[in-house]
Amino acid sequence: MPKRQRSWRNWWETGIEWLLAGAALVAVLTTLGIAAVLIGESLPFFRVVSWRSFLTDTQWTPLFAEPRFGIGVLLSGTITSSAVALAVAIPCGTWLALYLSEFATGRFRESVKPILELLAGVPTVVFGYFALYTVTPLLQKLWPALPGFNLLSAGLVMGVMIVPYVASLSEDALRAVPMSLREGAYALGATRLQAAWQVVLPAAFSGVAASYVLGVSRAIGETMIVAIAAGQQPRLTFNPLEPAATVTTYIVQVSKGDVPYGSLGYRTIFAAALVLFILTLVFNLAADWVRRRQRVQGCVL
Repeated sequence: MPKRQRSWRNWWETGIEWLLAGAALVAVLTTLGIAAVLIGESLPFFRVVSWRSFLTDTQWTPLFAEPRFGIGVLLSGTITSSAVALAVAIPCGTWLALYLSEFATGRFRESVKPILELLAGVPTVVFGYFALYTVTPLLQKLWPALPGFNLLSAGLVMGVMIVPYVASLSEDALRAVPMSLREGAYALGATRLQAAWQVVLPAAFSGVAASYVLGVSRAIGETMIVAIAAGQQPRLTFNPLEPAATVTTYIVQVSKGDVPYGSLGYRTIFAAALVLFILTLVFNLAADWVRRRQRVQGCVL
């Protein structure tokens, strides 16, 4: 290779490396910036409200004459709706990914993937009204006492919305598993289902776990579906058959502009968002720990 061409190639590769490093740095700085804003805006709130009452109080009435600041009320609605959504999205998305990766024909796979991507692109407000006007009436036929606003219908529809994210990322991870692992399982007498469940899925667990983390983050941060279908009444409950407010619902409610800027009630949205940020961070760290442990076990085996 000529010296000039080799020099140009080195400069090109160095530029690409700097570009990728810059993209990674932007993501890191954005995350740090979000954390800095949330912490900076939350500090004046916690100078007035103690952490103990914020975490242990059983009422959330920050805009009342006698305000109460129990974030557990909003977290109960967030956790309940997210749990219902993940109970739908994780098994359905995993089995769909296994089918598309291990059993479906190439033509069927190429037909289904665009449909999943189209489902992922539907605006969440559409899912919210679908939950309110279609899913809730259907559920009321099974539970006549079910209120019009409830966490169950919001969680079910939210789970359907998350399925494409879990299925698409999991299917990519499953297809990345080397064919030699499948062939080894077949040589030992395993069926296609046994090979897929006991060999391919554990081998792709790192990528599958990443899809689960995305699903958890998507469920916790969802706003419009729960705001429309679950109601906006703060209530400490883990019963999905009852209406309740979530952290994101409250943030939207206060951000409409009715609360004076800089007031204690206004700063509650930053305190609530900080808790949501920490909760998402904990889930991501837990998933990363599980992935690293799975990789270590795989190396030992």
